[in-house]
Amino acid sequence: MQLSTGLKRYCSAWAFTVLGVLLTGCGGDDSKSADDTRGFARQSAFPSTYEVKETKPVLIQSATILTGTGERLEDTDLLLKDGKIARLGKDLKASEDTLVVVAEGKWVTPGIIDVHSHLGDYPAPAIESSQDGNEMTAPNTAQVWAEHSVWTQDPQFSLALAGGVTTLQILPGSANLFGGRGVTLKNVPGRRVQDMKFPGAPYGLKMACGENPKRVYGGKGQLPSTRMGNVAGYREAWIAAAAYKKKWEEYRENGGDAPERDLQLETLAGVLSGEILVHNHCYRGEEMAIMMDVASEFDFQISTFHHAVEAYKVADLLAENNVCAAMWADWWGFKHEAFDMTEANIAIVDQAGACAMIHSDSAIGIQHLNEETAKAMAAGRRAGFDIQPEHAVQWMTLNPAKALGIEEMTGTLEKGKMGDVVVWSGDPFSVYSKAEKVFIDGELMFDRDDPSRQPRSDFELGILDAEGERL
Repeated sequence: MQLSTGLKRYCSAWAFTVLGVLLTGCGGDDSKSADDTRGFARQSAFPSTYEVKETKPVLIQSATILTGTGERLEDTDLLLKDGKIARLGKDLKASEDTLVVVAEGKWVTPGIIDVHSHLGDYPAPAIESSQDGNEMTAPNTAQVWAEHSVWTQDPQFSLALAGGVTTLQILPGSANLFGGRGVTLKNVPGRRVQDMKFPGAPYGLKMACGENPKRVYGGKGQLPSTRMGNVAGYREAWIAAAAYKKKWEEYRENGGDAPERDLQLETLAGVLSGEILVHNHCYRGEEMAIMMDVASEFDFQISTFHHAVEAYKVADLLAENNVCAAMWADWWGFKHEAFDMTEANIAIVDQAGACAMIHSDSAIGIQHLNEETAKAMAAGRRAGFDIQPEHAVQWMTLNPAKALGIEEMTGTLEKGKMGDVVVWSGDPFSVYSKAEKVFIDGELMFDRDDPSRQPRSDFELGILDAEGERL
């Protein structure tokens, strides 16, 4: 569909700089999905309207391919068709309308997935009136949803795209025991946040251990002011959630008067019913162990510990409890609970058989997650582990997909999965390599050699120019 310039400006949150480029996110299906009108997650309340636009076939030729499944394929072709991965192999053929990318000497990986971001909720420019990521008004704000704060024109989305990020989870901040729901987005332009929502991705619940909640609320002279106060707060909330869940289940089974809805308890009940995944900000090893005990007491699963600086101390427990750990390569020491780290953290967790991954929690870090993964791989090698690129790539693709519950759709280059692909100028774990082309669902969303495929938001185009002159 071709759009006039004016209509583009109206419809898009991002805009490409050349006319005639197809914009994703204008239009879409407003129909509500019929998946869970009875569920606690309420997926149909703000349904994804993201859809794959017109996509012609793409043939990437003669690349070194890290599939994300543990394989490294040399001099191999990759065919994308109808937005999905169609084939990998030698000397593949395609129709005349195919976009051919000659990739000899280049590397290809799945699109990078960041499990921990605040883009849109903490947008740039970072002025007080736009900082909407932390509802610091009560220890339990499970009723708030991060997607309702996302400013879709945040210029940081396109910068992350240039770093190869195709999917990201937007989380609330970590001031509270229960910070609210996170949302998983495709890194595409969107007039509404729903135009960016990853179809079918489950919601996440942000929880926080340690210093943040006890500092914020202890400073106000209220619970929690200690770590034991933190745990008491979790347990009280889960007791209430279990009772709420039981009440609704009895109503659904036996009928009668519908219980009154409670948005806070609804989210927690969604965790207890397995519809919503727990993403738990937690630095210290013994706190992670306690949180796994809390999960066991109330019969829910923690998906992932975030900022898990001391994950290496409980790597065996993480593996035993099927809990992932999202970590930094070398960001540490900025507060007491972040002090006792090792740069081999990710490698140790990985070697223990647990699900290990890199994450950013940073608008800058998200642009360089391949380099952060490279640092973690190098640290692991220095610690004596034999870690090859075909394995380490999973720390930024497959494992975050698992943490978000979307591994059946993306995270590896396998037939039938989404065409989320990055073509790198060289080894993605070299500091000299850059993402040259980024495809999302088979659509070329970023091209380093083509300014018309380097998206900029309406905010950038309409208020300030790139040189800082007032328009």
